[in-house]
Amino acid sequence: MSEKLPANALVVQSALRELGATGEIAVLPETAPTAAIAAAQLGCEVGAIANSLIFDADGAPLLVLTSGAHRVDVELIAREVGVERVRRATPEFVRQATGQPIGGVAPVGHPAPVRTLVDNWLGKHEVVWAAGGHPHTIFPTTFDELVRITGGTPVDVE
Repeated sequence: MSEKLPANALVVQSALRELGATGEIAVLPETAPTAAIAAAQLGCEVGAIANSLIFDADGAPLLVLTSGAHRVDVELIAREVGVERVRRATPEFVRQATGQPIGGVAPVGHPAPVRTLVDNWLGKHEVVWAAGGHPHTIFPTTFDELVRITGGTPVDVE
């Protein structure tokens, strides 16, 4: 299947292998711009979708892997990471930090490590689905594996 993967997804697949992750990137028939759309395509609960959200945390990128069932409380997250302000990043900021487009940001495969927080709620699901570096790609993983491969900090995001 990897020969059919977009270039960004190949980078993510390689990173997943290097990190010892078990999931294979799959190509969705349609883009999944929301957790609800991704869940409908996969036949899973929306809460099992790990939204990869890049924030601007006082000028530094911050990746929050949040359950599709949650909204991120930016004030709570700012306190958690010890910064003055956390705000949604621009598409350009996201691309610069991750090398990936909004709607397809993967937890790994970035040009440089990105500080990461992982929503504790994802731990309620046996299988969690995360983007694979492109809006048409996704891969199965687990909460524990996400924390391990990202070096992320488990937190409550809302």
